[in-house]
Amino acid sequence: MMKPLAEVTPNTWEFLRDAMIAPTGFREYDARWQYPEGINLPGITALGLGLGTQMQRRGIEPVIAVGNDYRDYSLSIKNALILGLMQAGIHVKDIGPCLSPMAYFAQFHLDAPAVAMVTASHNPNGWTGVKMGFERPLTHGPEEMAELRDIVLNGEGEARPGGAYEFVDGVREAYLDDLVGDFKMSRPLKVVCATGNGTASAFAPELFARMGVEVVASHNELDYTFPHYNPNPEAMEMLHDMSASVKASGANFALGFDGDGDRCGVVDDEGEEIFADKVGVIMARDLSAIYPDSIFVADVKSTGLFASDPVLQENGAKADYWKTGHSHMKRRVKELGALAGFEKSGHYFLAEPVGRGYDCGMRVAVEICKLMDRHPDKSMSDLRRALPHTYATPTMSPYAADEEKYDILARIVAKLEGVKELGGRAVAEVVTVNGARVILDNGSWGLVRASSNTPNLVVVCESAESEAERRAIFADLDRVIRSEPGVGEYDQVF
Repeated sequence: MMKPLAEVTPNTWEFLRDAMIAPTGFREYDARWQYPEGINLPGITALGLGLGTQMQRRGIEPVIAVGNDYRDYSLSIKNALILGLMQAGIHVKDIGPCLSPMAYFAQFHLDAPAVAMVTASHNPNGWTGVKMGFERPLTHGPEEMAELRDIVLNGEGEARPGGAYEFVDGVREAYLDDLVGDFKMSRPLKVVCATGNGTASAFAPELFARMGVEVVASHNELDYTFPHYNPNPEAMEMLHDMSASVKASGANFALGFDGDGDRCGVVDDEGEEIFADKVGVIMARDLSAIYPDSIFVADVKSTGLFASDPVLQENGAKADYWKTGHSHMKRRVKELGALAGFEKSGHYFLAEPVGRGYDCGMRVAVEICKLMDRHPDKSMSDLRRALPHTYATPTMSPYAADEEKYDILARIVAKLEGVKELGGRAVAEVVTVNGARVILDNGSWGLVRASSNTPNLVVVCESAESEAERRAIFADLDRVIRSEPGVGEYDQVF
């Protein structure tokens, strides 16, 4: 059994000996904690023992690929995790520092049935976590995470003989080879490569160079202190910086990557920040012309254009709106045999024959360059302007404590299910597959859901008609959200 946090606190004898794990770190589709306040190194080892025990119980071959992102404490976290996995009788194939999608690739490349990636993704320094999976290209969903949580917190981890350690070199080079192949640009292309000093700094500039793309460097030096901004291409701070780099350099566009490289953000040649769901529609238009009658999965935070865009409709594309979260989306793409899945956060899931079905910002970068090569007479701003115009907010995240946010959300959803009008328009439907997406009679909508990774709610609004309507939708939605006293300030507003 885990000891209560009150009994194991930093700077105590017990902290160096006993496992301490905050139960809230087990989230819907991965595990994340503030380190060392929410988990200590013995707790990470207990997590590894629990993950290995879960593999053994499920009859999975006891072999796992393990990697870590470029943060100063991630190697210590990974080593503690590996110790627990080996205690459980697991053969660990350590691929070293890497991107999350490189770890997913390693499952295929090394024929490993399981993966564990030590990363806090786009969370600020001070956070750590693990993304894990057994059935490639899938990662743990709520059922697997609940099972793992119970094994770990109930002290059910079982030590077994047979554990082994192996460091595997060369996966990075194989990953880059797999991404690019023999593709070379046939048109000149100049791209701002923004990595925010995160792990993608060790990959993206070389990726572009292999394709014959001219690189405009933007914070491409590895620096785990993140001196400029936290690498998160959904945050306006990073997008604004990318925009300034495009304008200063005259680049064709900018691509930005998050801390573990599984997300990609885009700024066009005019310095216009294109939200990832709109980029998804641009890509879906291009891909559906090559692969007619394809299915595209979009998360509930995404634009309504996946269903209403006339070009997608003409190409026979079908839209499926699903739960936000990389595990939910990967699973849905595989389940439906979709060509791709798109999340507003910048996770894209490109499946066969384009990709392998997992979220990979580097794969998105390659496919965007290929898209531009197929349209040599078009700029990124041309492709943006060709979309039907909508007015969307950025993703906004008011504070709600991890222990309270799901109860708060349940009460907000119940209130929204009774709302007849939002932003001066009649409510046509309230979709509750993931929070509440309130759809109005003209296709405009407002969403509130709970973040799976941080102590926040998530709020997004989109108007099909005007900025004034977008603001009115947000104002009405915010009034319902503000009726809950446990909701704090927004991280950003539009």
